[in-house]
Amino acid sequence: MFCLMDVSGSMTEAMKDLAKRFFLLLRLFLSRQYDHVDLVFVRHTSEAKEVDEATFFGSPETGGTVVSSALAEMRRIIRERYPVEEWNIYSAQASDGDNYAGDSGACLRLLTEEILPVCQYFAYVEVYDPRQMEIFASGVNVSELWRHYAAAADRPNFAMKRVFNKGDVFPVFRQLFAKSRLAA
Repeated sequence: MFCLMDVSGSMTEAMKDLAKRFFLLLRLFLSRQYDHVDLVFVRHTSEAKEVDEATFFGSPETGGTVVSSALAEMRRIIRERYPVEEWNIYSAQASDGDNYAGDSGACLRLLTEEILPVCQYFAYVEVYDPRQMEIFASGVNVSELWRHYAAAADRPNFAMKRVFNKGDVFPVFRQLFAKSRLAA
């Protein structure tokens, strides 16, 4: 399971908290359901790097945002350590959707051409500061990254949801990782 988290400057502490809650719930779920799961933690700003669990959840970081760097790092790690003939590849990504101009198209290409073909399932969670709920709740106002990822929403191994507050984390998690969804 690849856990990709945006820790850039546009991610407020409230947004990072929502992302961390989602990934903690995912970690807890996986540890209770499966005897052997490799968790790969990738954090990114304008650059992505694989980190240990403590760093993933605890280290403060900030900077610009290049989301494709996380997808490229995931692709690199898969090629080096997880042959798709031997591993089931899953991923969850959390971001506020803010991205370097022009990078969202690169994200979609990496996602659709390199990641989804080798991935059993990829879940994207876009987190918002609770103060933004009125602006973004309708679905009319979406990030450029969300708009690009929506082009892949018809694929059976891809899903995307939005989280606005702490109360959304568990219901969104359940929707993304329901047995019926993963069995499809």
